[in-house]
This record gives sequence, C-alpha cells and structure tokens, in this order.
Amino acid sequence: MEETDKKTLDSADIMRIMEVLPHRYPFLLIDKIVEMDGDDSCIGIKNVTINEPHFQGHFPTRPVMPGVLLIEAMAQTAGALCVHAKGKDSPPQLVYFMTIDKAKFRKPVVPGDQVHFHVKKIRQRATIWKFDAVAMVDGAKVAEAEISAMLVDA
Repeated sequence: MEETDKKTLDSADIMRIMEVLPHRYPFLLIDKIVEMDGDDSCIGIKNVTINEPHFQGHFPTRPVMPGVLLIEAMAQTAGALCVHAKGKDSPPQLVYFMTIDKAKFRKPVVPGDQVHFHVKKIRQRATIWKFDAVAMVDGAKVAEAEISAMLVDA
C-alpha cells in the first residue's frame, strides 16, 4: 500500500464522548472510541469493573453485566460515531436510539473484562442510521445486534 492510500483513523477520548453524548455516570457506558473510520465504523471500549452499581443486584454472588446494558453501550458507540462524524463545527445534535433487531447474547460479561464494541454502518438515509454491532471480549463474540438511530437538532 502506498503512503497516500493509507487512511487516517480518528478516535475519541472520554472528554470527546461527553461532548457528543448526553449520558453521564452511571449511564455512560463507553470509555473510549478507537479506530473511527469517518461515519462508517468504529470500535468503542468499555472497561467493566465490580464498582458499577448494577453488579449490586445482578447478581450479588455471581456478577454479570446485564445484556440490556451491552445493547445500550453498542447504541452509545454508534451514536457517538454519528455525532462525532458531523464535526465540532456542526450545530449541536442529539442522537436517539430507535430500533434493535437480531439481538443475541453469546457469553456473560463479568468484572475485569474489557468489551470492544465493533460498530459498522449498514446504511444512512437523511437523519436515520442503521448499524451492525458486535461486542467482543478477548476476541470472542459476547453479543450482537442491528441497531438504528436518529439524529435531531439539539
């Protein structure tokens, strides 16, 4: 590959994520986004710790991250990609989670795991985006879904 053919991949640290998403503790479920390819794809990262409030009741003697929170983290990763790709000079926008299809849970996610949310745009029409999302831990698929989102003016 020639030097001029290489893509520059973007990333977003937690401060940028908090600029583009309205979520905050305890509901901000991604810590970092790496390998952002425009608005086509990215990988979000979640470091799972025992200190998270849902582990008090899910489950006290065998902590497992709730599947619904894995789906939400996928949606947050996709939403951050949508808004970040618009750029800092664009008018402020909010992203709303619209649909979830084909959700499957493969393996439990437990404290100490680092989850990588691989999000890839399937299509975009006007303000509606559809994504394929896969959650991975140590290279193994733990969950997957198709999700859609809508961007609206803030």
